[in-house]
Amino acid sequence: MSRVTLAQWQMLAAVVDHGGFARAAEAIHKSPSTLNHAVHKLEEQLGVEVLEPVGRQVRLTEAGELLLRRARQLLEGAEALEDVAERLGEGLEAEIVLSVDQIFPPVVLARAMEAFSRDYPHVRVQLHESVLNGGVEMLYDGSADLVVSGLAAQGFLGEPLVSVRFIAVAHPEHSLHKLDRMLDLRDLEQHRQLVVRDSAQRQSLDAGWLKAEQRWTVSHLSTSIDMLERNLGFAWVPETLIETSLASGRLKPLPLSAGGIREAPMQLIHRDRDRAGPATRAMAQHLRDEVAVCPDARRNL
Repeated sequence: MSRVTLAQWQMLAAVVDHGGFARAAEAIHKSPSTLNHAVHKLEEQLGVEVLEPVGRQVRLTEAGELLLRRARQLLEGAEALEDVAERLGEGLEAEIVLSVDQIFPPVVLARAMEAFSRDYPHVRVQLHESVLNGGVEMLYDGSADLVVSGLAAQGFLGEPLVSVRFIAVAHPEHSLHKLDRMLDLRDLEQHRQLVVRDSAQRQSLDAGWLKAEQRWTVSHLSTSIDMLERNLGFAWVPETLIETSLASGRLKPLPLSAGGIREAPMQLIHRDRDRAGPATRAMAQHLRDEVAVCPDARRNL
């Protein structure tokens, strides 16, 4: 059991911050004698002098500087703990579960989570990067508080969030580009399509044009993009994820006469909007706010 209380450390910090016992007493509404007694008791309990007189004032000793610096960490931790307890008492969630489809602009997601963390630093976030029905399945299971999905969820009302543009692309040296003409879907049938696997465990879904004789199915969009850049196939990919690849020439849009660009409207869906806690509502608002201000997202609206 600690011999020194947090209150004693708080009073020592006040004396140091306000330049003496009298000013500290006014600031924290304690009598100078109470502060004096607390500090002397602290020194007695620790067996170390923490203050020394300098004229009519006092200053920290070398040992006092070290001890108070460490004590301030304890004080900040105690304040944070009390803040968390107060928020929990008001109904604040200790953790929220967020499911976001991989096609959602990553810069928007990162900025929204960063802003949320500033407001709710002690609320844990579980982020699930889903594909197709994966997020909807989490809604049905009751395992996600908030879902960003390109698919509607039966029995849930979603709100429009952003529309993601997909572009059909391949490596510049891909055989399709070497045809050197406008392409149609029949041209694609003879080449390997890269698709991303639905993350749902029960009712998986195939989405996008899937009539290629060859098809590789991967679990993450980043894998698909890496394979595209290695000239291993073609795919429809969110524009926001391949802007650098397009600009550098590592990938090139396929010259399709139709269907080369697709739009996927995404929704923000609460598991239960009426019963959502303050942290869940805040995360939803940060996602809306970042979509509104992010150039990558606005370009796809």
